[in-house]
Amino acid sequence: MDFTLKKYEELIDAFIAEGYSFQTFSDFIKKPEQKTVILRHDVDLKPHNSLTFAKIQSKKDIKGVYYFRSVKKSFKPHIMKDINKLNHEIGYHYECLALKKGNEAEAIKKFEEDLNEFRQIASIETICMHGSPMSKYDSKDLWNNYKYADFDIIGEPYFDVNFEKVMYITDTGRSWNNKKFSIRDKVKTPFDYKFKHTDDIILALSLGNLPDQIMINFHPQRWTNNPILWLQELVFQNLKNIIKKIIISTSKNS
Repeated sequence: MDFTLKKYEELIDAFIAEGYSFQTFSDFIKKPEQKTVILRHDVDLKPHNSLTFAKIQSKKDIKGVYYFRSVKKSFKPHIMKDINKLNHEIGYHYECLALKKGNEAEAIKKFEEDLNEFRQIASIETICMHGSPMSKYDSKDLWNNYKYADFDIIGEPYFDVNFEKVMYITDTGRSWNNKKFSIRDKVKTPFDYKFKHTDDIILALSLGNLPDQIMINFHPQRWTNNPILWLQELVFQNLKNIIKKIIISTSKNS
């Protein structure tokens, strides 16, 4: 079975076996290592799953970055503190422009308010856009007229990573780099690997076919060893993917 914690550990162990180091995003921005993986986690739902990921990584003496949303189903200060205590980076998964329906003045005000609240919990140096697939607004557009550097933010993955050199892998849509199910979680890159299963990534690693610098994005709510929760997530994501495909098709034809 794919998208289990067991399979996740197999993937991490495969990176370790091939000599990759692991960096938070803020560490990568400050001083990127030559052969490294940026472990990024978008905490959209079920933040307890993210704490489980963080504990697994801590036992292996590696670290990553966890981007929490400001909405109740993601924003859980006690979990954020527990993850931060394990030496992982906490970041802000902003969606202000979508939540404020395109009103930039209200969106930037919310961004600042949320950021201040996050900074009561942990030091926030990087941010990352939440895709908000059901909204017509792309929250990255907030930075057309504002600068996140003005808020002492040093990096945003969609702006501050050279994806010509850094390979991007994401489990959006409960699949790997599947553009059919991704509205905004995609980048321009020369890397065009076709991964259907996590085992395909593990095989590519063992064959030495992957580049030295990789950002891999996990949504921890999708990963579980519990068969009932695993099936629920499969059904829910399949339904969500159908809606995403309709949105993508509609936008192309409009």
